[in-house]
Amino acid sequence: MNSRNLYSILLILFFCIAKTNAQEVLTIEEAMKIALENNFEIKIAKNNSKISETNVTIGNAGMLPSLTASVTDNNSIQNSSQTRQDGTTTSLDNAKNNSINYGVSLGWTVFDGMKMFARLDQLKELQKLGDSELKRTILIKIGQVNSAYFDLVQQQQQLSALDTTIVISTKRLELAQNRFSIGKASKLEVLNAQVDLNTDQVTLLRQKESYANAKILLNQYLARDPKIDFTVTDLVTVDNTLVLADLIDLAQKQNPALESQIINKRIAELQLKQVKADRYPVVNLTSGYNFAESQSSLGFTSQTSSRGLNYGFNATLNIFDGFNQHRNEKVAKLEIENSQIAIEQQNMILNTQLSTAFQTYLTNLELINLEEDNEAIARQNMQITLDKFKIGTITTLDFRTAQLNYVNAKVRYSNAQYQAKLSEIALKELAGNISF
Repeated sequence: MNSRNLYSILLILFFCIAKTNAQEVLTIEEAMKIALENNFEIKIAKNNSKISETNVTIGNAGMLPSLTASVTDNNSIQNSSQTRQDGTTTSLDNAKNNSINYGVSLGWTVFDGMKMFARLDQLKELQKLGDSELKRTILIKIGQVNSAYFDLVQQQQQLSALDTTIVISTKRLELAQNRFSIGKASKLEVLNAQVDLNTDQVTLLRQKESYANAKILLNQYLARDPKIDFTVTDLVTVDNTLVLADLIDLAQKQNPALESQIINKRIAELQLKQVKADRYPVVNLTSGYNFAESQSSLGFTSQTSSRGLNYGFNATLNIFDGFNQHRNEKVAKLEIENSQIAIEQQNMILNTQLSTAFQTYLTNLELINLEEDNEAIARQNMQITLDKFKIGTITTLDFRTAQLNYVNAKVRYSNAQYQAKLSEIALKELAGNISF
């Protein structure tokens, strides 16, 4: 090999390596990490959870006093006339009058039938509801990332299978052309081989399109530029140790939808406490310090001023409100009943979803084993058929059938792994047990 050829080969290898390194190899762990940091819906859910947390204060529950400052300044210019009891009259044009009041006032509800304590507990439950919603959003989005990722793995495996069939079809065309050139095959055999190769190339092109679109979708879930290129690992590992009873137990403790319904019941119970509190009196303490000054150009008093402290309390009690108190309590009790029904309904839905998803999971596990055996048999059959085709002992139709059987077996095996992984993800999402 001369130096020019060696240089050309090294140059080609260099560009191939550079192209390979330009593509990021994205693992499922890295994809989930990026989604947790970037996904828009997760960000919104995190902020909503922080809002619920921020609202849990004794001030928001109404336990702290309120202090306000106020200033009022009134001025007027008037033509005024006064007539006294003795009949004398005094008048003044453009008489100026002004008054100013300012001060601070304090108000504090010291008793409201324990409503403020129930309100604080309700705010804490609303925080738990926000956390549960955040968890639900994360589980859904991480589930979508997992599904999109392993769909890419499947698409990548199918691309590999189609690349293999292109190689086989190209080899078949070369053999047909060689046999035709020495008079051992007809032109028809060459044309059939060319048509089949073209068909395989069209299928490969369509698969590349699907693969590219799947990448764009995953980039969307990761909230990053859809043009970012990457590859994924080729391995799909399915957890075949899941047990339905364990999943049901986990779901009872961790499923966000069920957890939210339980929290909603607690919120409804605290709402009833607040409604019942309206049966009791409300006691408010009031206090303040005020300054007042007024000036008048006409009248017996030209200037007055006052300042000082005021304090007191007021108490109110609802004696009769048109039976609204009774109605409000009845509605609150019905809300509690509805929340209990919702828990039972969610339990039934959850158990049904787990049972059906688990049955699909078991079926898919069996299909993996079956399709793995089918692929091994199809590969062996393809090799035997290729050897026979080389020596001309089988027809091109038999060769094409064996070739398609092999490719379809590889695709079915890849799809069986993907469907089993989807079943695993669905079960763990329902159980609230996806690792991330």
